[in-house]
Amino acid sequence: MLKQQLNLKLSQKLSPQQIQLMKLIQLPTQAFEQRIKEELEENPALEDGKLESEDEYEEEFSNTEDDDNDNETIETEIDVDEYLSDDEIPSYRLQANNYSADDEEKSVPYASGTSFTQYLKTQLSTLRFSENEQEIADFLVGSIDESGYLRRELQDVVDDLAFTQNVYTDEETVEGVLKKVQALDPAGVGARSLQECLLLQLDRREPTKAVQLAIDMLERSFDLFSKKHYTKLLSRHDISEDELREAIEVIEHLNPKPGGSYSGNTRIIEHVIPDFTIKIVDGDLELTLNGRNAPQMHVSRDYSDMLKGYKESKEKTKDQKDAVMFIKQKLDSAKWFIEAIKQRQQTLMVTMSSIMNYQKEYFLTGDERNLRPMILKDIADEIGMDVSTVSRVANSKYVDTPYGTKLIKEFFSESMKNDQGEDVSTREIKKILEMSIEEENKKKPLTDEKLAKVLKDKGYPIARRTVAKYREQLDIPVARLRKEI
Repeated sequence: MLKQQLNLKLSQKLSPQQIQLMKLIQLPTQAFEQRIKEELEENPALEDGKLESEDEYEEEFSNTEDDDNDNETIETEIDVDEYLSDDEIPSYRLQANNYSADDEEKSVPYASGTSFTQYLKTQLSTLRFSENEQEIADFLVGSIDESGYLRRELQDVVDDLAFTQNVYTDEETVEGVLKKVQALDPAGVGARSLQECLLLQLDRREPTKAVQLAIDMLERSFDLFSKKHYTKLLSRHDISEDELREAIEVIEHLNPKPGGSYSGNTRIIEHVIPDFTIKIVDGDLELTLNGRNAPQMHVSRDYSDMLKGYKESKEKTKDQKDAVMFIKQKLDSAKWFIEAIKQRQQTLMVTMSSIMNYQKEYFLTGDERNLRPMILKDIADEIGMDVSTVSRVANSKYVDTPYGTKLIKEFFSESMKNDQGEDVSTREIKKILEMSIEEENKKKPLTDEKLAKVLKDKGYPIARRTVAKYREQLDIPVARLRKEI
């Protein structure tokens, strides 16, 4: 049965302009520049540069509301004068250099070179192989990962050679070829485990007493060595502490990832461009926005001339009306984009200024112990914006400080209460924990339980499991693995 009814529903919808602004806010400097380049390519009505004054910008774009009337009534729905700029302004005055010499970012050129695999294959050409062995050697080199390891079982290699290369062989032959591959540079390449990698490097060292002891330890007691059971090592190998210390020093100078030492190894390097700069001037903080985040845009004069020609024409054909509608659409799009850029600049500065003032003591001293507990809501309440907006500003953006370039998100942390009932930042506690571990006796490193007691004595009553969590976040190993002899 059909029936009609009324429903009340409260919903929130973002306009296209708001969505565009939110997307621009979360972009870091490099991505923002790329977005501007894309917009300039897509919208011919948008150009780089600036108008002579802000008043001209306001006059150019005032009262440009969208209408949905017919093309037949286009003369009444579009006031062409609203899209025309002052004809007395010469074109050369519409161009401006937006960057100063100080704002110029120098980019480091990438050096081209051969890959790690190609480097190994070049060395293979200096060795003598049979035709069958050459194919096996090429396959083994191609199976070595970027760290320099062969992480495959030899039987799997034998099977793959038969299926993919039509080369029939056995494990013994493959292992013989592998021994020749392991003789290539860098030392340790082609190893199947860390133990084998270290032994391959030691075999190339001058056979001193410390090197011989290091080889003996890795062959007979690798598990004890990796777990730092030094007392058992002294007993098993019947050596003194000095001899053990010398052998450990030899092993510590080896490279556990021989592939990483090859200078031609191609790696992805992320270049960080700070979005903000904080300087200390006469004892006070000064915040500036990277000039590349503040481009000056204006509407193309050619499009203004098109509208002027339409206004002066006596006969207005359907094609002309369609062209004017297209121009109007591009002009409105340019207007929204320019406004979004201005709002983005203002939002970034307001938000970062609030963060800087909130953490003023830290930015003046650089001591992480002076970081105050701060969450997104604290900044959002202070500047009167939504938490999501603050999150977008802090996301993937960096600030250049006198103490290095920092990720803005690092300044946000939860709070915990100390023994005096004051709220302190978890970053402060982590810093105290890190300093306590640095100051410990490395022969008897502190366990998590003892570290919890040390922090409690310093006024930070936290549980042992919390200490373990913070230690893991700081990428610090357990006490047994921090032990030194």
